[in-house]
Amino acid sequence: MLSSLGIDLPTAVLLVLAILLALSFEFVNGFHDTANAVATVIYTHSLTPTQAVIWSGCWNLIGVLLSSGAVAFGIVALLPVELVINVGSGAGFAMVFALLLSAIVWNLGTWYLGLPASSSHTLIGSIVGVGLMNSLMSPDGAFGDGVNWVKVADTVKALVVSPIVGFCFAGLLLLAAKALLKRKELFQAPEGGKPPPKWIRALLVLTCTGVSFAHGSNDGQKGMGLIVLILVGIVPATFALNLGSSAESLHQLSASATQFSASLEQVPGTRPAKPDEATAHQELTQYLRSGHVKPDTFAALGVANAGVAARLAHVNDLTALPGAERRALRLDAYLVSESLTRLLKAKALPAPVDEKAATSYQKALKGLTNFIPTWVKVAVALALGLGTMIGWKRIVVTVGEKIGKAHLTYAQGASAELVAFATIQAADVLGLPVSTTHILSSGIAGTMVANGSGVQRETVRNILLTWVLTLPVCVLLGAALFGASLLFVLRVLGAH
Repeated sequence: MLSSLGIDLPTAVLLVLAILLALSFEFVNGFHDTANAVATVIYTHSLTPTQAVIWSGCWNLIGVLLSSGAVAFGIVALLPVELVINVGSGAGFAMVFALLLSAIVWNLGTWYLGLPASSSHTLIGSIVGVGLMNSLMSPDGAFGDGVNWVKVADTVKALVVSPIVGFCFAGLLLLAAKALLKRKELFQAPEGGKPPPKWIRALLVLTCTGVSFAHGSNDGQKGMGLIVLILVGIVPATFALNLGSSAESLHQLSASATQFSASLEQVPGTRPAKPDEATAHQELTQYLRSGHVKPDTFAALGVANAGVAARLAHVNDLTALPGAERRALRLDAYLVSESLTRLLKAKALPAPVDEKAATSYQKALKGLTNFIPTWVKVAVALALGLGTMIGWKRIVVTVGEKIGKAHLTYAQGASAELVAFATIQAADVLGLPVSTTHILSSGIAGTMVANGSGVQRETVRNILLTWVLTLPVCVLLGAALFGASLLFVLRVLGAH
């Protein structure tokens, strides 16, 4: 069986360990982010804890299954390009182990203390730490090279802005509801264990459903992207390309590749003395690390794109390509699409290349390489659901009891969850990873302030301190564990 996959026993062991680690990250994610989705329905007695966790888990699954994958590959875009390309190497395994272990350690620690922390922050901090350590250990790279700082900046902006949006809009929505809805029972706190009126219960279950779905469609993607990356690196014959691509889409992509090659031929300096394929790959990798366009960059881009055009010529079915050809095609397609993404964002395309055509071609290339098998989505969703069922209580108690000075009212819970749902869905459309924990916790605090209930300063201070420390601590953890993991994989397990 292993020979049919093209891997040996030590590599198979590493593959299983890496996938289990990625699922463990999503399992612990369920302790934090998914628990936030059920906090309001549990603390307003709209659903029992068992009902809430099962209901939320089902909608998390639906959200994961219907997710676009944009967030998943947005996370992958943060990783050092040379490690992404060589994820099946010892250094690639070390990267996966380091960033997942550091994220799991921090998430477990904050969960144990009952502090809502962001799984997005932990993972991104770990990725930056791995990137920095990798640049430090690379003999030909400057410190910080290889970290996609543009993508990191976009992601951090989303993670900073989203809780502010949650706080402000949830508070405003509560004030608007008070002004427009003259139903006194909506703004009361639950009495004992008595469930709310049916219409309020339906409203809160609906908002819980929305947050659970949105959480699955955004947070659930982070582990999916890493699992696909692992599979691509280890079993490229099966997972390197979207084997379900239609003949029509392949023909269109081939025509676009040929047209793009013709455009690049018009760029000064790309015709004479073209680099060989290995040199071209190295040149594009260096460009993606540094972001600096050199005279040879477009020549290298032309060589890699020629590889795409040649391998797609007259192909109707990707399964007809040998495994080695699929891996080579993915490498060329990845380097061309990522280089185009960087060039388009920097508006650095040369004059002969049409920007609109290049954008369309770049999206088509991503469609060839950025896909997620259904079984991966189901595995991630199950890990999230199981994590919520086991670890929900600590975070739910904090959100429901310890943020505000008064008990959560029905309207406060609904307002916070409606805003969380809308914010996460917007981020999902934009392909930006955001934190369900941050948005919903901020929304609860916003409704407490708007309601005049006040917040418990000690709890809010501890939560804010956790949020501030998450990134730097995970950067350090990721960097330290990458060095240790690299030593373990190379020296102990003998992977190369």
